[in-house]
Amino acid sequence: MFRLVSEFCSVSNRERQANNIRETVANIQRSSNMMNVLGEEAPREMKAMDANRYATKKTIAQGMLDIALLTANASQLKYILQIGERHEFYRLILTLISLSIILQVVSGILSLSLSLMRDCRLHLKEYQMSANIINNIRTGMAIFTTMLNLFISAFDSRLPPAPIAPSDIL
Repeated sequence: MFRLVSEFCSVSNRERQANNIRETVANIQRSSNMMNVLGEEAPREMKAMDANRYATKKTIAQGMLDIALLTANASQLKYILQIGERHEFYRLILTLISLSIILQVVSGILSLSLSLMRDCRLHLKEYQMSANIINNIRTGMAIFTTMLNLFISAFDSRLPPAPIAPSDIL
């Protein structure tokens, strides 16, 4: 059943994309065939920015930054777990890093649900309000995650570990 729904959503999405492409091509052809009053060709305008291409590049860049932040948090978590209680702010840093990773995962799930909603149902009026709410929640989580990572950076002093005393080995 899920496969049938996803196929339906992808077919209707492909049809909408094909119609958008046809309209864009028709607009380009109309604008390139325009002539001014004297019968001369209209001067060439600057090429307009393609909004879909821009949005795609922006989404890819945002995804890469999210992955980089998640990787950095995982590295910080590994470091703080290796150092352990010797770190001055061990519990605080451990809590902040864990909270940041959890928020990033939840934000990724919200982004995925928003993407699926956009592909299948966003053209329906009743889903637009919930999509706006999900988007606002995700934006708030991104801001809160950024603030958490600022605090992590402020309290994370990557000093070389203190030498281990012989009494600590046993």
